[in-house]
Amino acid sequence: MVDVIVFAVAGLIVLAGGLGVVLNSNPVRSALSLVASFFGVAVLFVLQEAHFLALVQIVVYAGAIVVLFLFVIMLLGVDEVEDLSIEPLSGQRIGGLLAGAALLVFLLGGLFLSGGDEGAVAVTGTESVTQPIDETQPNIDNLATDLFGRNVLAFEATALLLTIATVGAVVLVRNAGAEDLSVDEPGRADH
Repeated sequence: MVDVIVFAVAGLIVLAGGLGVVLNSNPVRSALSLVASFFGVAVLFVLQEAHFLALVQIVVYAGAIVVLFLFVIMLLGVDEVEDLSIEPLSGQRIGGLLAGAALLVFLLGGLFLSGGDEGAVAVTGTESVTQPIDETQPNIDNLATDLFGRNVLAFEATALLLTIATVGAVVLVRNAGAEDLSVDEPGRADH
């Protein structure tokens, strides 16, 4: 019964954090919502007795990646909200939708059109996605074999998404002309 309650609370935290990331117009609040979501996922990992993944979730994602996002946001400033209806590059939304659709077709084609285990080979590059875990090897070796073997595409896609998210954070919080930033002179405090 306790597991169900912990799962429900952690699931609500993950869901609320994800909605906060998407619905907040303030990038700092979005990043903090992302931290809440990461902590909820870490609790779910602990519930599944995946303690190493929970630690990685907290240290790497909540600790390093979100701090990087916040550093970029604070470095570039969040003085004004940009009008998202103005498109600085003509056709960028259509191009983004077409690129996303092409990527989706590529991934789904590799997964489903090859059929059976061959679909997994087309996407992951491994012979079988149901290889048993070798109990004689340390867990970290099994994790590395699984992560860089059959899940290498997901690993690379995560790296690409984090890079895109960093660039997106820079674009969202960039200061158009930098003329409205004020820098204090050393030794002088203005109130």
